[in-house]
Amino acid sequence: MKILHTSDWHLGKNLEGYSRLEEQGQFLEELLEIVDREKIDLVIISGDIYDSGNPPAKAEKLFYSYLKRITKGGKIPTLVIAGNHDNPERLVAASPLAYEQGIILLGTPKSKALIGDYDYYSIIDAGEGYLEIEKNKERLVALTIPYPSEKRLNEMLSESMDEEEQQKSYSQKIADLLEKLSIKFREDSINIIVGHFFVAGGEGTDSERPIQLGGSLAVEADVFPKKAQYIALGHLHRPQKVKGTQLEVYYSGSPLQYSKSEISYAKSIYIVDILPGQKANVTEFYLKNYKPIEVWKCSSIEDALKKCEENSEKNVWVYLEIKTDRVLLQSEIKEMRRLKKDIVEIVPIFNDEEEEEEIEDNKEKSLEELFKEFYYHQKQVNPTEEMIELFLSIINEGEEKDETRNS
Repeated sequence: MKILHTSDWHLGKNLEGYSRLEEQGQFLEELLEIVDREKIDLVIISGDIYDSGNPPAKAEKLFYSYLKRITKGGKIPTLVIAGNHDNPERLVAASPLAYEQGIILLGTPKSKALIGDYDYYSIIDAGEGYLEIEKNKERLVALTIPYPSEKRLNEMLSESMDEEEQQKSYSQKIADLLEKLSIKFREDSINIIVGHFFVAGGEGTDSERPIQLGGSLAVEADVFPKKAQYIALGHLHRPQKVKGTQLEVYYSGSPLQYSKSEISYAKSIYIVDILPGQKANVTEFYLKNYKPIEVWKCSSIEDALKKCEENSEKNVWVYLEIKTDRVLLQSEIKEMRRLKKDIVEIVPIFNDEEEEEEIEDNKEKSLEELFKEFYYHQKQVNPTEEMIELFLSIINEGEEKDETRNS
């Protein structure tokens, strides 16, 4: 069976307020081409379909329209699990209509696929955390763990856990769950795991929403059952094979660059060729970068203006860093943005002496003045009065709490 593994689409995600839907649509067109060209039997999407639990209508439309095209009316089953960005209930709302189209949507670790015979495939067994698919006389068993928050994980293991079980680490609970579910693996089936969580040792980026809380929700790399031939994970945006295990444990990564920290490596998906009882053959397929993120480091304001003019037609997102001995004028900022429309951030870089002088000056300034300057420095616009009031109320509330503790 030939499986395509992708994840972390984050449909609807913006870059500093700029929509990425056009690029996301281009990725999905490329994905369709790969599915056709490589004759894929099953597609796996390991969570974070959307960037928020309340995605914009255009993002949902994009997802369902392309999913229907990918599955070709049910000929290519597609297994979708929820990630930590997804609303599980909203993601699976279309389930009753989706199975005939070959779309299997699972929202939580307790989700159950619907057993039944469909036009081009069958789900011959299913329960909380697993399902068995038959297609073209091949059988695949998948253990499924959509984003397992601590609450969902505890519900999955047992609603009446004793105190000793409750004290187990998050990683040990995941290990217990996988061990319990792994009895569904068989010698004559393809055995895989599909999950969305953080495995210790994985390399992250700045664009993921942390779910490990300082390590407490990190899963050790040795928790996976030895009979698993491939583990298809979502959450980390850098495509990678997880270290610390002999098993085939992979994050497919996000299809687009979602932050500056992702510009140093290529995006990809994985295609996995598996037979029962044999080692999986994993191939990485690199994706096109339709609109790269670039950081332009300029030696002066004049250099920045020149670079914006010379590259005005270049199809990139730009973070502009400008060395300067003074504050940028509004007219200069407007001119840069006029010359290069896809500047997402302009950051002035002052020399050390000026920074020291600025620190001394700041000692004499009020919190309100410092907040206004910081906000302008980051956004190149002044904060609203409501924003200033909110900031000061939060600061005052914190000071009151500190005084209460000390009294």
